[in-house]
Amino acid sequence: MSNVNGVRRTALARIERIERNSKMAFFGAALVEVAFLVGFFLLADLSNRTHVLILLATVAVYTILALGLVVIGMQMSRNTLRILHAIELLEEGEGSGRKSQLRAG
Repeated sequence: MSNVNGVRRTALARIERIERNSKMAFFGAALVEVAFLVGFFLLADLSNRTHVLILLATVAVYTILALGLVVIGMQMSRNTLRILHAIELLEEGEGSGRKSQLRAG
């Protein structure tokens, strides 16, 4: 059973590492995009309708992408919770197996 515990620890460590890396990548990309938007506002002539149209299109695209990232994040959290629940069920199954072994012995 110690091998199962090692597998559990390894799986949980991988999940935590992947989650940490994805958060770092997300915030790094967000920082770069904020820099681009700030640059656009500094250089844009908002009295020019073309510049306003570009701004509106940019905001629309970012909104769609942000909503997609939120959905992906929710799915990752859901999958992580399912894995943790499965691990808990395995631990409960081992505990009940041990109890029945103790009763038989």
